[in-house]
Amino acid sequence: MSFFSTTKPLTSRFSSDVSTKLRLRYQPYFHTIESAEGVIVSVKGKKLLMMSSNEYLGLSQHPKVKEAAIQAVQHWGTSPCGSRLANGSRSYHVELEEALADFLGKEACHVTSAGYLACMSGVSTLVQRGDALLVDKSIHSALWDGALLSNASLERFEHENISELERLLKALPAEQSKAIVVDGVYSMEGHVASLPQIVALAEEYQALVIVDDAHGLGVLGKQGSGVVNHYGLTNKVEVQMGSFSKALASTGGFIAASRDTIEYLRSNCRQIIFSAALPPAQAAAALASIRVMQTEPQHLERLRENCAYYRQGLEALGIDFWESPTAGFPIVIGDKERCYHIWSSLWEQGFFTVMAISPGVPKGKDLIRTAMTALHTREQIDRFLKALKKALEKNSFLSNFI
Repeated sequence: MSFFSTTKPLTSRFSSDVSTKLRLRYQPYFHTIESAEGVIVSVKGKKLLMMSSNEYLGLSQHPKVKEAAIQAVQHWGTSPCGSRLANGSRSYHVELEEALADFLGKEACHVTSAGYLACMSGVSTLVQRGDALLVDKSIHSALWDGALLSNASLERFEHENISELERLLKALPAEQSKAIVVDGVYSMEGHVASLPQIVALAEEYQALVIVDDAHGLGVLGKQGSGVVNHYGLTNKVEVQMGSFSKALASTGGFIAASRDTIEYLRSNCRQIIFSAALPPAQAAAALASIRVMQTEPQHLERLRENCAYYRQGLEALGIDFWESPTAGFPIVIGDKERCYHIWSSLWEQGFFTVMAISPGVPKGKDLIRTAMTALHTREQIDRFLKALKKALEKNSFLSNFI
């Protein structure tokens, strides 16, 4: 049935949807945070421990990062007020791109005003009609949108099913251009892509490999340089993309590749040509975060220690966290209603988490997403684990383990 094949006016359907949501005791999405100090946030005067932030290294309040953003605004103003094609690149764009390319071990880089934009535009421009595009079903929405915009022949394989990927590649004509698109780290699952096997297949079947490493950057690899470096595949993965809004404590995104690839994007990518350029404060904050990552290893060390400690606590409770080896930890519940009640119990106890339910995650994998940062203390992690146990017991979810 078509979306528009209903006798209900659009406005009444939207109103009904809102009314249904308001019948919940607590609204689970789009909370307004009034203040934030480290991992403590305030919502309607209620202090909550943030347990779902992607600020993995805790750098948004780092003095060097804040000072860099302030100095950039004082020098450049607040915005370039247009696209780089129309208004020209700024030297801060070039400085960030050169530093990031060097950090990732790539020839060149282009920065955009959003990570979503980088991923969508990279896929939609580098892959074209007539090409075969093979994607993991769990890729980020930005990659999906890029795949649809590309008009390529789309082949989906089950999440991390390398055998199915090989079967799909084998069935394609040898002369057809091919690309494989995956997340480096899947944000909901916390899983790391099986890049060594994927790259091996790409070499065998002459396919381009495109990786969105938004959640690997700052978490994996040398100095936090990401999942591609983690596997030692810098020279094998042609295109890396990602976001500044996680470990780099800013907003914006990037595409890193060969110099020829970046120049091709700048000449052919509509999203790059017609989108406003990255503002100075955001570029300066991202660059300063890279410098901090390179000179202050304690932040990454603390993050990894916290991840190991939290993982042990979840294992001790017998909780399914999808065996995540990264900083994102899904608490898999498997039922939408129970997921809501556990989430609201955590909220009542003073913890900010986020629900992810089907179809945002696979059916039967409804979950509460939590994440570790370098800012969390052992005492805070212990308090959350205690609250989580209470919430799960209250909803009879831990009856098989307690």
